[in-house]
Amino acid sequence: MTELSLCFYCIIQAIVLLVAANGAPVLAAKALGRRWAWPVDYGLTLPDGQRLFGRAKTWRGVCSAVLLTTLAAISIGITPLTGALFGALAMAGDLLASFSKRRMGCAESGRARGLDTVPESLLPIWLLKEPLALGLIDIILIVALFFLMEEWISPVLYRLHIRKRPY
Repeated sequence: MTELSLCFYCIIQAIVLLVAANGAPVLAAKALGRRWAWPVDYGLTLPDGQRLFGRAKTWRGVCSAVLLTTLAAISIGITPLTGALFGALAMAGDLLASFSKRRMGCAESGRARGLDTVPESLLPIWLLKEPLALGLIDIILIVALFFLMEEWISPVLYRLHIRKRPY
C-alpha cells in the first residue's frame, strides 16, 4: 500500500467506527423501545434545574455503542480493545456535549450544530490517533466528514423512521 492509500484506509476505518458508535444507540432504541433504557444520570437534576445529561442518554446506548464499535473494529482489522475504547470515548464525548447543551439551556435532544458532532468524533480519534495511525490533517478531515455526514444523512434516516428527529 502506498502512503496515500494507507492514510485513506485509516480515515475510512475511523469513519466506520464513528458510524458504529453513534448509530448503535439509535438502533438499540429502535429495536428495544424503552426496555433497559436506564438514564446515565439516574435523573439527577443540577441547581440550574436541568438534568445532568438528560433522559435520552442511557446505559443501553452506551453499552450498545461499546459493543457494536468493538464488533466493527474486529471486522475491519482493528483490535477489540481499540474498538471498545473508541466506543466508550465517543459516548463520553456525546455525554460531554449533552452536559454542555443542558448548561446552555438547550432542550433535551435539541440541536446545537457542531456541538452535536465534534466532541463525540474528536475525543476518540484524538485519544486513539496512534493505534488508528492518524495525523492532525486526518483528524481534521474525519471530524469535518463526520459533521457533514450527520448533516446529510440524519434527515434521510428520519424520513425512513430510523431517527426520531431530522438532525
